[in-house]
Amino acid sequence: MTLTLRIVLAVLLAAGGSSARAQADYPTKPIRMIVPLAAASAVDNAARIVAQRMAESLGQPIVIENQPGASGLIGADRVAKAAPDGYTIILGHVGSLAVHPYIFNNLQYDVNKDFIPVTMLARVPNMFVIHPDLPAKNFKEFVELVKKNPGKYDYGSAGNASAGHLAMEYLKMVTGMFMTHIPYRGTGPQLTDLLAGRTHACSAGLPALIPHVKSGKLRAIAVGTAQRLPMLPDVPTVAEMGFKDFETSQWYGILVPAGTPRDIVKRLQEESLKAMKSNSVTARFTNDGAFGGGSTPEEFAAFIANQQKVWSLIIKRAGIKPD
Repeated sequence: MTLTLRIVLAVLLAAGGSSARAQADYPTKPIRMIVPLAAASAVDNAARIVAQRMAESLGQPIVIENQPGASGLIGADRVAKAAPDGYTIILGHVGSLAVHPYIFNNLQYDVNKDFIPVTMLARVPNMFVIHPDLPAKNFKEFVELVKKNPGKYDYGSAGNASAGHLAMEYLKMVTGMFMTHIPYRGTGPQLTDLLAGRTHACSAGLPALIPHVKSGKLRAIAVGTAQRLPMLPDVPTVAEMGFKDFETSQWYGILVPAGTPRDIVKRLQEESLKAMKSNSVTARFTNDGAFGGGSTPEEFAAFIANQQKVWSLIIKRAGIKPD
């Protein structure tokens, strides 16, 4: 072996050892979590609680950076191009992972190639509600009413391609209903008009709707989960109403840039699972009607792939376009 070759091998071995030690010591500095949603939203608040518990266990702060601009595309692009060292992670959700790839033609990153799924954090069930003045007392009567009066009734959403928009289009597709979509800029404005009777129906996550259902200002007709919810035992699932396999929820989880070492991915997954078992996180999820995650990277990747199949079909059939 020549002297030059021995030097090269020594450098490579040293680099490998240094890299292994760096990974074993991970983390040695604060971690950035990019949240492509507005601060103080339900998902943002839940993510902060999980991040706080993870930071306590990891021994380093997890700094939340909200980057909701451009539908979160800017934040996602930053993480896709970040160093794959475990110090930049992103909170991905149904929109960024299963919707954006099929409505935006100019993405600067590939969701399936530029990120590694770490774990699902939570799923928040979608609920379908109507204004109580409608002459329909339940899901079946609502579908019959709309089908007898195509175009007469409308529904609001938080915006084009929002979770509520997609859920209602999914429902329209399986039931054969025709309703007009009225997009708003946020859940708050669209609920204002629904509560006033200016629109007739909507779908959204439980946290935004539960107070109005309990007060009687809105009528819950179905949930998008596979099973009924303990907090709403009298509200049926869409699936049990005769639409097999129908399921829709808002979900979110952690991802890292492609190339991140597997042992770091594993550490983040383990710490997130530990955080989700803490009392504070469990209480938060229960309050939001959310189901805690904790999936392996492989399970989360398979879930994302399945969601992409579902929503890409609905987006195509409904002709959904971004604002």
